[in-house]
Amino acid sequence: MRHHDAIIIGGGHNGLVTAAYLARAGKRVLVLERRHLVGGACVTETDVFDGFRVSTAAYVNSLFRKEIIRDLDLPKHGFRMLERNPSSFTPLPDGRHLFLGPDARQNLEEIGKFSTKDAEAYPKYEAMLERVALALEPLLTTRPPNLLRPSLGDLWRAWKIATPFQKLGTDGMAEAVEMLTGPARVILDRWFESEVLKGTLATDAVIGAMAAPSMPGTAYVLFHHVMGETNGKRGVWGYVQGGMGSLSEAIASSAKAHGAEIRVNARVKAIIVKKGRVAGVALEDGTEHLAPIVASNADPHVTFEKLMAPSDLPADFLEAIRRIRYDSASLKMNLALSELPDFSALPGLAAGPQHRGTIHICPDQDSIERAYDDAKYGKPSAEPILECTIPSVVDDSLAPKGRHVMSMFIQYAPYKLAQGTWDEMREPFADRCLELLGRYAPNIRKAVIGRQVLTPVDMERIYGLTGGNIFHGSMHLNQLFPMRPAPGWASYRMPVKGLYLCGSGSHPGGGVIGAAGWNAAREILGTW
Repeated sequence: MRHHDAIIIGGGHNGLVTAAYLARAGKRVLVLERRHLVGGACVTETDVFDGFRVSTAAYVNSLFRKEIIRDLDLPKHGFRMLERNPSSFTPLPDGRHLFLGPDARQNLEEIGKFSTKDAEAYPKYEAMLERVALALEPLLTTRPPNLLRPSLGDLWRAWKIATPFQKLGTDGMAEAVEMLTGPARVILDRWFESEVLKGTLATDAVIGAMAAPSMPGTAYVLFHHVMGETNGKRGVWGYVQGGMGSLSEAIASSAKAHGAEIRVNARVKAIIVKKGRVAGVALEDGTEHLAPIVASNADPHVTFEKLMAPSDLPADFLEAIRRIRYDSASLKMNLALSELPDFSALPGLAAGPQHRGTIHICPDQDSIERAYDDAKYGKPSAEPILECTIPSVVDDSLAPKGRHVMSMFIQYAPYKLAQGTWDEMREPFADRCLELLGRYAPNIRKAVIGRQVLTPVDMERIYGLTGGNIFHGSMHLNQLFPMRPAPGWASYRMPVKGLYLCGSGSHPGGGVIGAAGWNAAREILGTW
C-alpha cells in the first residue's frame, strides 16, 4: 500500500495535465491508466498497421490551450504542431470543388466560384465569429459559478463573465446567445446561399454529436470548432507531428520531469471512500493506493456509477448524473494506403492541396439532415457524412515512404441500433463508407491495404467512452458551463471531500483542449 498526495484516474490528456500541474507544485502524484499507453483517446498507436503511426481516435488539433503549452514547456518535451494549408477540400459529384483555409484571398476566389454574394459575406461571417470568440473563449478557463449555492465569489465571477458580453452590444449579444443555443443551419442559411459552403461549414456542427444542423445547440458545436489556434494563428487547425499521441506523451514527459509517477495497465476498480471523504483507489489486481485527493479523468458515468457505491454520493447528485446524455453516432475508420486518393474533381496521385486538409464528403446541408434521419431511427446512415484527413502528406514520419495513413471520421453511426449489433454491422458499414468515397476518388478501393473500424461500441470498449461519446457527455446547453457535470457541481470539486473531476465531463467539455485538466489542477491547488 503506497501513499501519495494525489491520484489521477486515467491517463488521458486532461488527466496528464492535472498531474503535471500538481507535480509542478511539489505534490507526489500517481497517474493510473488502464491501457498500455497514456493519452486516452489522444494517442498514436504503432501496432495497427505494420510500419504506420496511427492517431486511432483524435486526429487533428487546434483547441489545446497555449497557456498549458507554455507552462509545461511542451516543445521541450517533443510537442510540435504542423499547419495545414488549405484547411479543407470539398469535392462535388459534378466535378467542382471548394477549398477553404487561412488565405483570405484564396477563400474569396474559391467561394466566388459558387456565389459572389457568399464571397463578400464570408469575411464578415468570420469577423462575427471572432467577436463572439472574444467574449466566449475566456469562459473555457473560467471557474463556473455555482447556481444552486452562490457565494460572493460566484457573484463576482458572474459579473466578470457578463462584462465582455455587455461590450458586444445588442447585436453582438444576440449573436453570442444564438451561438450558445441555436441551430447551426439557421445561422448558416442567414449568412450564405451556396450549398457547398454551408454543407462544408455545417459538418463542424455535428461532428461527435447525435444531432442534425437544424437542431438547437448545434451552433455551439460549430463555434467550438472555430476557437483555438495553431502556432499563434487563430482558427487554424493542424496535425501534431508524430501523431496525436505525441501531445499526450509530451504532457506525460513534463509531468514525470516534475516527479509524477505514471503507471499503465493499471485498471482502477473502485474509489475508496471513508467517513465521507476519499482515501484512495483500489485496483482490479487487488492493490490499493492511498491519497487524500483523487481526480478522475474518466467520464461521469464511469466515475460515479461504476467506480463508486451509490451510498457514497448524495441521491440528488446521483440522479443528475444519471440524466447526462451520452448519445453518440460517430464511427472512426483508419486506413493504410498504397497511394493517395485520386479525386475526380482534382485528379492527381502526387500530394497536392486536396490532400493536406480535411476532405469533406458532404455536398450540402440536406445530405446531413438525411443522414441523421436514418440514425434517429437506429440505422447507420445510408449516405454517411465523411470527414477525411491524410496527415502523412504533411508529416512523412507517419507512414513508410510512398504510403499514407488516412483517417475517416464518420456521421452517423448510432450507438444503439434498432436491428443487429455493431459486431455484425461494422464491416458492411465500412464498405458503404468506402463505396461513397469511391464516387469521388475512384481508386480508393484498390489503394486500401489495411483498415481499422472503430464503432461507437468499440470506442466505449477501448477508450472507456460511455456510449461512444467523444465529449464525455453531450455538448448541449443543459450540459454546459454551470451545469457540467451537474448543477451546483461545476467547480471540479465533487460531493465527496477530496474528489475531483478533471476530464471532458467537466467544464468546458470535449475536444483536445486540456482546459478541464488545467482548471481542475487550479481548483485543487487554489491558484485560480
